[in-house]
Amino acid sequence: MTLRAGDPLPYWQTTPMIEAPYDVPDSPMQGEMDSTFFLTKDKNYIPHTYPCRTAYIAAFRDKEPVPGFAPDWAAAQNILPMGAAFLDLSGFWFRATRLCNWQRTAVHAAAAGPARLRLGICGAAKLFVNGQAVGWLAPTIRNAMTKAEFDVTLREGHNEIAVWQEDLAERDAVIRILVEWVAGPAARAARPYGVDDALVDGVERAIAAMHLDRKHYDDPDMIRLILPRAFPQAARASVVVSGHFMSHDSQGVALAIPQGATAVEIGRAGDFPADYRYFHFDLDCGGFRTRATLGAEISWRSRSGAAPDTQAARIAEALAWIAAHAESDTETALACLDQNATERAAAIYRAELPGIEACFDCADFALVPMLWGRIVYGDRIPADLRNRMDAAVRDFRYWMDEPGNDVQWYFSENHALLFHTAAYLAGMYQAGATFRRSGRTGAEQHRVGYARLCDWFDHFERAEMAEFNSSPYFPIDLKGMTALYALAPDDDIRDRARRAILRLIEIVANSAHHGVNTAAEGRSYEHSLCPADTSELTGMARLLWGRGWFGAHVNCLSQLAICLRDHGLAVDPALKDRALWTGAGEQEWRFAQGNALFARLYHYKTADVAMGSTAAYRWGEWGYQETLIHGRLGDEPRAQFWINHPGEMVQSGYGRPSYWGGSASVPRVQQYRGLALVAFSGTEGHLGFTHAWFPTEAFQDWHVAGTRARARHGRGCVALRGNGPLTLMTEGGSAHAELRLAGLTGLWLVRLGSGDDAAAFEAAHPLQAVADGAGSFTVMDPDYGSVRFLADGRIEAEGRVLAPLDWTLEGERLSPTR
Repeated sequence: MTLRAGDPLPYWQTTPMIEAPYDVPDSPMQGEMDSTFFLTKDKNYIPHTYPCRTAYIAAFRDKEPVPGFAPDWAAAQNILPMGAAFLDLSGFWFRATRLCNWQRTAVHAAAAGPARLRLGICGAAKLFVNGQAVGWLAPTIRNAMTKAEFDVTLREGHNEIAVWQEDLAERDAVIRILVEWVAGPAARAARPYGVDDALVDGVERAIAAMHLDRKHYDDPDMIRLILPRAFPQAARASVVVSGHFMSHDSQGVALAIPQGATAVEIGRAGDFPADYRYFHFDLDCGGFRTRATLGAEISWRSRSGAAPDTQAARIAEALAWIAAHAESDTETALACLDQNATERAAAIYRAELPGIEACFDCADFALVPMLWGRIVYGDRIPADLRNRMDAAVRDFRYWMDEPGNDVQWYFSENHALLFHTAAYLAGMYQAGATFRRSGRTGAEQHRVGYARLCDWFDHFERAEMAEFNSSPYFPIDLKGMTALYALAPDDDIRDRARRAILRLIEIVANSAHHGVNTAAEGRSYEHSLCPADTSELTGMARLLWGRGWFGAHVNCLSQLAICLRDHGLAVDPALKDRALWTGAGEQEWRFAQGNALFARLYHYKTADVAMGSTAAYRWGEWGYQETLIHGRLGDEPRAQFWINHPGEMVQSGYGRPSYWGGSASVPRVQQYRGLALVAFSGTEGHLGFTHAWFPTEAFQDWHVAGTRARARHGRGCVALRGNGPLTLMTEGGSAHAELRLAGLTGLWLVRLGSGDDAAAFEAAHPLQAVADGAGSFTVMDPDYGSVRFLADGRIEAEGRVLAPLDWTLEGERLSPTR
């Protein structure tokens, strides 16, 4: 197809990334916690830069990049576009790391002549055409693309377009390379692979269509790769099965894919951890090598069985399960020490200590449970390892005002809590030692930690979680709070931690459906949204209320269990009925969180359905990782849905927002009981569709036709309507679990309720929204009557007014028998 102005060159080869630590002298930073960093259009915006970025800018900004080596294309990886406009090498690096490598694409020109190309880059890049340098740019802006245009000369036929790129990675790094056609002779995008185009076409079709046979597996299940479009030749795949970027363990599987095969077995689900797992495929078909990633949840539901009846038995079960089956993390090591599995605990500490010693980002997550293990179970740790742990504690950087050269994320409230908790506890048990970076004694470090914890609790008690209702961040906050409750020598800190723990558990109970968190979330990921059985909050529900299962990735569960067993933590028994709602009636729960209570949260549930949303939240603004509407049906946790506007085309990518986690444009969301309106207003440059997670395998009855979709599990029903046709995807990574609505201005209507017949439920709820021309919509509902979704965020129905701006931090839970 002939290139038109603005078309990207989509086919790439990329050489292996060269990574090197970027070390600068240790120095302090000025700054403080900023719990609203994700509310700005600039991703991860902070009002200052790390010392490494300051040094990098001074050395490389607006300076011509010099390639450090010649490209070896024989070692390059072939990257297929899969709908993306750019080459995406993004990832997560736990310390400051200098990155560089080569990539190339190609243009086939009908005639020789001048042309114009547009280059987009985040760090710095140099553009080459047929081996000749034609231009460069070096904005060195973190995670934000800058573009520039260059005049080039093409020859008739094949033209190689190569890019040398370099950047500085600081934790989550957006590494994207874009080359767009602006003008020139008649030309088409070409491939740089040096293999037959027909082979590449066949491989591209096969990968675009392939998917796992399910999105959720129980441990007896066989995991199968489904190939609706067979590979053109026999293929081999090396598959690495791992968790998300914070995961520690992985496994490898070798696959042989015969020519014409439509399905291949990967392995039994129970041979992998109970977790959301990413299947990373390195594929070779006829000598053409490329990569793909698919994701699915693996549950040990059958193996786990029902939870014990008593809390004491559930505590024992949780600690034993974590020690035996959870990932190799210091939270697991704590359970191992408690269970006298000392060899595994020691092995975990030896594996985790290098990251703590080097102050890797998220080392604070590992340090707090390590401190607990060292303080309480030190006699179960070998002396040499105990001494190394103590040295790491003295050498750690506990806040940004201490000198260092790291990219630890100090700014979000969950990290700040853990840094201050670690300083407080480390100083307590090494009171007479000198802490290298601050120069303080342990006793002084403890006092500084105390003061900062007081400030942190002051913030929490007036704002709670900026990352509102977020499944992955409840456990992180609870990690710090439970450590303080169990170990703090100061009664006021211990009491504030206790009250904070109980408040978060209350929020979880109010927002749970049959024990599983079902709510709008301030920050979400594919690996926190898709799983149901293996979410840590589900494990908490099993521990506290006897309903749920365990997952391999834990942040606070060992600590919470020990607090319940050994430290007198008492959870209100009435919360069980809220978390496992099975009675008649309904609950409405509305409250607000964040600085100035910027997130107004609404939740509705009955025994059959639940749905949570964020009201009057930043409509039409740039989105980050917020999931703003989320619901479940029946008593099957996997029977869930949410609606978002994907921020990137690649599934299982590193974007923030990503394909499933967050929205490129924040939708207007308004909910009244079981009825909700979701309206998007995307802009040019966003992907041209919105979509809903719709896992048909989890429903007992479902149907999609025209602008309507419906589903049922148990007596829980949902009806969906779009302002255009809804398409169920049957190929690709979300096959049979994704409904798409074309366009940037998608309007979705959602209705939840109870019934034994999904078709009858859908027929009873026409879901027609009438606009008044002034920004308000009215929906006539057979049960609620006229429901007016007003342009100012309020809702009028049944003689009531829901006014989100009036909602409070404490919140209001309406009577279930209303």
